[in-house]
Amino acid sequence: MTMKTYTPKADEIERRWFVVDATDQTLGRLASRIAAVLEGKHKPGYATHIDTGDHVIVLNAARLEVSAAKRTTKLYARHSGYPGGFRQETLGELLARRPEEVIRRAVKGMLPRNRLGAQQLRKLKIYAGGEHPHQAQRPEPLG
Repeated sequence: MTMKTYTPKADEIERRWFVVDATDQTLGRLASRIAAVLEGKHKPGYATHIDTGDHVIVLNAARLEVSAAKRTTKLYARHSGYPGGFRQETLGELLARRPEEVIRRAVKGMLPRNRLGAQQLRKLKIYAGGEHPHQAQRPEPLG
């Protein structure tokens, strides 16, 4: 009896589209569900070294549920590389300015930190409102 590890071929991978409504959902719980679908962990043919995941559309990103304390204490920081180039803003400010970016950053932190993670993140589509241009892909609600 030989034991061989199954590896999915590129033409065997079947990609589906899912849609998620972020209205009144907690940021971290929503992001972890999305990251698992993007990676393909919900499929029986999951492999760590191949992108077997599906596409995810997130709607109503502006209506995300975040506690009042987290809105003021959680900081997003960056540095331009120049002297005096340090910038930071709170979660509440970023949620008001670009609500899509809040979800994208949360999901990105849960994906692998390599080219595979970048490839998986490209399958994430986030919209602040309730409309999306992906009706032709016939997305299913993520359960």
